[in-house]
Amino acid sequence: MRSTVSYGSPAAARLILAVLPALPTLCALVGTLLLFSLFLLVQGQPVLDAIGYIFDGAFGSSFAWQSTLLRASPLMLTALCVALPAQVGLIVIGGEGALALGGLVAAVIAVLVPQGTSWLIATPLMALGGMLAGAVWIGAVGALRQWRGVNETISSLLMSYIAIALFKHLVEGPLRDPTSLNKPSTRAVPDALTIGSMPGLEVHWGLLWGVLACVAAWVFVKHSTKGFAMRVAGGSNRAARLVGLPVNLLAFSACALGGAAAGLAGMFEVAAVQGSANASLLAGYGYAGILVAFAARQNPLAIIVCALMVGGIEASGSLLQRRLGLPDATTLVLQGLLFANLLAWEALGGRIMAWRVKLQAVALADATTQLEQTHA
Repeated sequence: MRSTVSYGSPAAARLILAVLPALPTLCALVGTLLLFSLFLLVQGQPVLDAIGYIFDGAFGSSFAWQSTLLRASPLMLTALCVALPAQVGLIVIGGEGALALGGLVAAVIAVLVPQGTSWLIATPLMALGGMLAGAVWIGAVGALRQWRGVNETISSLLMSYIAIALFKHLVEGPLRDPTSLNKPSTRAVPDALTIGSMPGLEVHWGLLWGVLACVAAWVFVKHSTKGFAMRVAGGSNRAARLVGLPVNLLAFSACALGGAAAGLAGMFEVAAVQGSANASLLAGYGYAGILVAFAARQNPLAIIVCALMVGGIEASGSLLQRRLGLPDATTLVLQGLLFANLLAWEALGGRIMAWRVKLQAVALADATTQLEQTHA
């Protein structure tokens, strides 16, 4: 008697189809745990204890959760700086520079607005300024790619270096607050314009806006004509041009939107965390956002979950240091292993497409049979 659950079973085919997109990420997670365990064993560290401390440091208490959420907030937005251009087939890794410039512009606007201006006016201006700075910077990457043929991965990385250098020059030079002695920074954001915490949490409102941005990006990509056009362009640039889609404009728009998200992250870091634009703003959130986007396989909704995972890893570093005496940078090793595994398991992409075709054929055949039986 034939088993009801097999490769050819319609029910099994539908189940596998549902989890198939996450397969490379799941394989990467398993590979990362194995390699990280080996890394700990070489140092004579207890593997299970270390993994337990990572979990406790990320999600084991209310304090751990708040620390994780605080780090996940900018990661959601910087990950969108990678995920949105990826919809049109571009690999952009310049979110760190866009975040820095977005935060710098927001800090300048906070100081320039007339004293006594309501936060209802000043805070949106800061957000718009930060988003515009990020959009212009990353949008330029898309423009260079589409109109001048410059590789977007290289140009976005170089543009990020330029943005960071420009940020440091302005913060340590023309925009420096004379009262900031050992830690150069811009003038502090007025207390009336700082962004506080959400009720019941020690986490600022940037978390909510990060989640909303991811949901809005998912709706845009999956359920709008422009989003569909971007995915068509990302699937086949030549086919998109043949059907008359404005590929150049779509690529530029995707990059600008991604840059705007990273710029918004910078604004929240300045207005809610740092209180001014300073070197602490360059905490690597733009680079970690690349890892989040790849772990989420460029899916805006999955970015929320992956940002929590990576934010939790970052939050657990201090607990590993206190309990096992491991350097705080141990969590960076874990992130690096995860990123390497994600890239390695991307090779499954072609095989997954082949499996998907076969599984869809099984599911379609079952649906056709059921339809015929209904009309019989």
